Order: sequence, then C-alpha cells, then structure tokens
Amino acid sequence: MQYRKAKDGTDISILAYGCMRFSKSNGKIDLAKAEREVMEAIDLGVNYFDTAYIYSGSEATIGEIFERNHCRDRVYIADKLPHYMIRSRTGLEKTFQEQLRRLRTDYIDFYLMHILTDIATWERLKGLGVEDWIREKKDSGQIRNIGFSYHGNSNMFCRLADAYDWDFCMIQYNYLDEFSQAGRTGLTHAHERGLPVMIMEPLRGGRLVSLLPDSAKRLIAEHERGYSAAEWSFRWLWNQPEVTAVLSGMNSLDMLRENAAIASDARAESFTQEDFAMIESLKTQINRSMKVGCTGCAYCMPCPKGVDIAGTFSAWNMFYSQDKKSARRSYMQCTIFRHDPGSASQCIGCGKCEKHCPQGIEIRKKLKSAAADLETPVYKGGKVLIRLFHLW
Repeated sequence: MQYRKAKDGTDISILAYGCMRFSKSNGKIDLAKAEREVMEAIDLGVNYFDTAYIYSGSEATIGEIFERNHCRDRVYIADKLPHYMIRSRTGLEKTFQEQLRRLRTDYIDFYLMHILTDIATWERLKGLGVEDWIREKKDSGQIRNIGFSYHGNSNMFCRLADAYDWDFCMIQYNYLDEFSQAGRTGLTHAHERGLPVMIMEPLRGGRLVSLLPDSAKRLIAEHERGYSAAEWSFRWLWNQPEVTAVLSGMNSLDMLRENAAIASDARAESFTQEDFAMIESLKTQINRSMKVGCTGCAYCMPCPKGVDIAGTFSAWNMFYSQDKKSARRSYMQCTIFRHDPGSASQCIGCGKCEKHCPQGIEIRKKLKSAAADLETPVYKGGKVLIRLFHLW
C-alpha cells in the first residue's frame, strides 16, 4: 500500500474504504461479511474508513468491528455531519455525540460537513455557531481534522474552499467528470490551498466498469497494458499527485484485493502519452452514447437565472448512458439541495449562454429536453419541501 500526506502530516492510504455499500442480508448489514472485508483491508494497509450519519447501519458496523478487533489506533475514521438536519447548536452536539456512540470512540479523525452545497448554506451554519463548535471540538481532540464534501460546479467549490480554514475536502472526480462537478479546476485549487483531496465516485458507482459501452470494453480488452476497466480509472486518479485518497465501496474480498494490488503499484505522474490517449479513447466511446456534447468547461456560466447548465447536462447524459435513478439523484444534488436552486426549468431562453459555448450547443433547446426527463413529480415536490424546510 502507498500513502500520501494529510495536512497534519498523517499518512493516509491512497486506497480508502467507502463504508456505504456493505453487503446486506434481510435488509441489514451482514456484519460477519463486513468484518472479514474490513479486517482484510486493514491487513492490506488500508487505514482510512469513510462513513456518514445517514448511511444506515454503517457507523455502528465499523464501530463494532474496530472495537471487537482492538484496532481503533490503526485506522482513521471519516464521518459526516448531516447539517441539512441541524437547526441549532444543541442539534450539532446531539448529533455528534450520537455518532461517537455509534462508532464506539471518543474522537473522529476526519469530520466533514456532508454535501456542503454553497456559501449561503455555510453562512447558515455559521449563524448556528458552527465555527465556535468546531474550534471547541478540535481543542478537545474530539475532532482531529475538519472538512467538507461537495457536489456541484467548480466555481462554488472554490468559493467554499476559500471560505474557511479547512483541513481537507472530498469531491466526486473520475475521468468522465474531469471537467464537471468540482473537476480538475477544484482539485487544483484545493491542492494549491494545501488541502488534501479525498475522491468519491471514482467509478461513477461502478458504472465506469459495469455499464461501459461495448466499444469501450473492446478497447480495454485489446489494450496491451492488460488493465481492467477499474484499473484504468484508479490509475488515472493516482497518477495525479493532487489526489490524496480514493474511496472505493468494496464489498467483496476479490474486489478489495484487486484494488489494493493496484494501489500498491500505481505511481503519481507515471502515465505515458499512450495511457492518456487510451483514457481519451474511452471517453470518446462513452460520450457517443450521451445526449449532449457538453465538456463542462462552464464558459456558458453564470446563467442570469441561476441554472446549473453543466450540472444539468452531466446528469442528463448520465440519464441516457448509465441509469436513470442515479442521474435523477445527481441532478437533485446539483440543482435543488442548495440555497439558490439551479433547475433547468428556470431557463427563460435569453440565449446569453449560447453566445459563449465553444461547442456550439443549442443550450436552450437542450435544457427544455433535460427538464422533461429529469424534473419528475418527485423532483418538483422535493424542490418545494427543500425550500419550505430549508434543507439545503
């Protein structure tokens, strides 16, 4: 296993364990199976385990595993505050103490504001006293590092990264999202600020493996490197020294061992021109199945009405090239779980965006089609509830 540095000099395994996808039996996490996999991961050198308050049963599972195997001092726990459920300073403390009980520990190594969406959301938390609360927790040692996870565009990510003295951050990033979400722009900005960057969705929830078009699968099968689809994705990420750790929701020993072997071999800045060309070929094959040729450059932004154009097109492409449920969830995260919604239906057809699009996309027309596919009754109802109860 290889390691990269946290802000405080801690060595973090470049392969991190995402604890959202433990196998379940009869609706409950299979504890015995999870224990075998977690302990194997530790033996292979994985030391960063990521969970969240809303991952059903996850915190309690790793808490029990670590306590029973007496290995708390060998691992770093990353957990997340569900700030969208918090309405007071008392609520902050109550939730945090519940997490400590579930985890069977008296401190959390890496603590994140979960899905921090925009500056307005951070200002709301500041109004609840979150800055003083964080300071107290860090002074007492109950929180060792503070950060935030993010879904959204690169501009807002950079503003959030600058809004506080964070210790680390987490973004969705993979070769297909290089220029969408926080993207390479956000990765570079965080690195320049000295922030370790943890990567989620390196395989787009497995879709850069299981749902690749046949043409992309043939490219992989015929390539002289002999890498699997997952290996190409991981190696592309670990080739970038700005990437600190890559989370993988591993739920089999075979998957775990394969990923750990790659993590032991992959080196930063080792890609050749031929390797980069292969990644571009894969992207070309994947993009052929997409609805709109948006590269996520964001030259069309900002929209006068706040539409998240790049985020909308990313979700819409996912809708047709991968699966509809994940696409709609991604669209909701990017457009309505924030103070100022960015729905495609907010477009008034002014055309300002199209004047700046280097791809010549008929953005207004495409936004209408995207809204028809993505803005279901559930989406519209969710938008009303989020506004009503301030759930951003």
